[in-house]
Amino acid sequence: MSRTKTSLLAALALLSGTSAAALVSAPAGAVTAAAPCTVDYKVQNQWDTGFTTAVTITNNGPAKSGWSLTWSYAGNQRIGNGWNAKVSQSGSSVTAANESYNGTLPTGGSASFGFQASYSGSNAVPDTFTLDGVACNIVGGPTDPGPTDPGPTDPGPTDPGPGGPKAANPYVGAKVYVNPEWSAKAVAEPGGSRISNQPTAVWLDRIAAIGGVNGGMGLRAHLDEALKQKGSGELVVQLVIYDLPGRDCAALASNGELGPNDLDKYKSQYIDPITSILSDAKYAGLRIATVIEPDSLPNLVTNAGGTNTTTDACVTMKSNGNYEKGVSYALDKLGALANVYNYIDAGHHGWLGWDSNLGPSVQEFYKVATTNGASVGDVAGFIVNTANYSPVKEPNFKVTDMVNGQTIRQAKWIDWNQYVDEQSFALGLRDKLVAAGFDSGLGMLIDTSRNGWGGSARPTGPGPTTSVDSYVNGGRIDLRLHAGNWCNQSGAGIGQRPTAAPATGVDAYVWVKPPGESDGNSAAVPNDEGKGFDRMCDPTYGGNARNGNNPTGALPNAPLAGHWFPAQFQQLMQNAYPPLS
Repeated sequence: MSRTKTSLLAALALLSGTSAAALVSAPAGAVTAAAPCTVDYKVQNQWDTGFTTAVTITNNGPAKSGWSLTWSYAGNQRIGNGWNAKVSQSGSSVTAANESYNGTLPTGGSASFGFQASYSGSNAVPDTFTLDGVACNIVGGPTDPGPTDPGPTDPGPTDPGPGGPKAANPYVGAKVYVNPEWSAKAVAEPGGSRISNQPTAVWLDRIAAIGGVNGGMGLRAHLDEALKQKGSGELVVQLVIYDLPGRDCAALASNGELGPNDLDKYKSQYIDPITSILSDAKYAGLRIATVIEPDSLPNLVTNAGGTNTTTDACVTMKSNGNYEKGVSYALDKLGALANVYNYIDAGHHGWLGWDSNLGPSVQEFYKVATTNGASVGDVAGFIVNTANYSPVKEPNFKVTDMVNGQTIRQAKWIDWNQYVDEQSFALGLRDKLVAAGFDSGLGMLIDTSRNGWGGSARPTGPGPTTSVDSYVNGGRIDLRLHAGNWCNQSGAGIGQRPTAAPATGVDAYVWVKPPGESDGNSAAVPNDEGKGFDRMCDPTYGGNARNGNNPTGALPNAPLAGHWFPAQFQQLMQNAYPPLS
C-alpha cells in the first residue's frame, strides 16, 4: 500500500429469514400473525428539525419476491435519504420498495430499512401501513395484541439484537475473530504458535473473495466460523472492504481488479453482495467492524494534484469522483446494518500529519460521510496505520522537544510534521473530526500488527543532543530509512497485541494486516489479481519524491501482495515488541 506523506443510533439491519421473533426489536411473542404483515416503525433519533427511523416489516402471508410498503404522514415530515429500500414521497404519502438484494420475503421473514427526514411541530407515528396494498398490524399500535405469557414454547424477551443501539465501542467486552486460514499458516512456521491465536482481519480484496478464492473460505464461511468462536458472549469480526474502482492509485503493488470507471460494478457486484450476506439474520448477533477502503481518500488529498507526489491515476480518480462515490456508497449500505461498525482509513502520521494535509483530509472525510446517501451516523470511527509500520508511541522523544534551542520538528526524519507517532496522530485527528461535525463518540483504531520495532537494534533512550537529527535518529524506534517507506520493511517487528480500549478515544489496537502477508512483490510477477510491480517493493530501488529519494528498505524475494512471506513472518516475530514469550 502507498503511504507517502458515534453517531446517530443505527438503523436496523436488512434481515431475511424464518425466525421473525428474533428479528424484531420488540420482545419475543409480542406480535401475532393476525394480519398478513406487521410493521415496527421506530423513531431512532430525533432533534428540533429532523429524525431518523428504523422500520421492520414481517411477512405473515405467502412468500414474496418483491414488496412495497406505503403510509401517510399527518404532519409536514419530508423524507431525505434512505437505506435498504427505495424510499420516495409524494405530498404526505410515502412508499418504500425493496432493493434488488432484499426483495425475497419468505413466510415469517423480515426486512428492515431506515431513512432520515425533516419536520417541524409534531412528529406523530403513522397509524396505517399497507404492504402491497394490504393493511398491516403495527407493533405497539391498536392492532398489536401485546406480549404473550412465556410458556414452554415461548422463550420470552430476547436481547435487543439487530434493532438495538450500537455499542459505544464494539471491542469492549468482546472477543475478536481469529481467522483460521491465517492461524494455520502462522502455526506452521517455527515459533508461530506464539501468535497464531491472535485475531486478524479478513481482507475482501476482490469480488471473488466474497465467495472464496481457490477453495479458500468466503465471507459466509468466515461468519459461520465466527458464530462457533462466539459462544454465548460478544465477538467482533474484522473485515477490510478493499476493491474500489482504480484502487490504490499511487501504488502498483496493490492495484485492484476494477477499472477507474467501474463504479456500478463495485456497487452491484461487490458492496451489495457483502451487504446482503451481513444482513442475514443468522449473523445478527455478531459485531462486524469494517475497515473502509485503505489508501483511497488520503491519496486524493496528497497524490492527486499540484505536487511532486502527484500520479496520473490519482488525478483521474479525483476527477471522476469514483473513490468518493464508492466510499459513500459503502458507508451508506453497510452503516445501515445495526451490527456493522464502519471505520474509514485515515493513512498515518507520516502521510497526513502535516497541517497542510490534515486539514484537507478532515474536509475530505466529512464530504464523503455526508454525500451520496452517507451520513456521519454511518461512521463509527477511523483507523490509522493500516498495513503500515509507524509506532504507536515514540518513547524517547515527543514533538515538542527542543535541542540547543531548536525544535526537533526540523529534524530530517520529522520534516516539520505535527506528530511523531500514531497515537498522538489518531487523537489529534479525532479532535479535528469531531470539531468538523463527526459524532463526539467517534472511536479510533490503530493497526499494531507490524510496528513493534523490537530486537537488538531498538534504542533504549534519546539520541545525543549534538543536533536535532542526532537526537531524533539516535532515539527513534522506527528504524525505516524514511517514514514514506511502506513495503515489506526490513527490521520491523510484531507490535502491541490486539487490545480493546487502550486509551481514551481509541477503540482498540488491532491487527488489520495479518503478519506474514506480503505488501507487494519485489520483482515483476505475472498474475490474475490486477497487482502490478511497484519499485517501492524492490530493495535495489533508490526511491522517489514520495520517500525523499531514499532506498526502499524492502525485503528481497517478496511474493505478491497478500501472499504468504515466511521470511518476513520470521523477522516480525524476532523483532516483536513487546517480545514474544
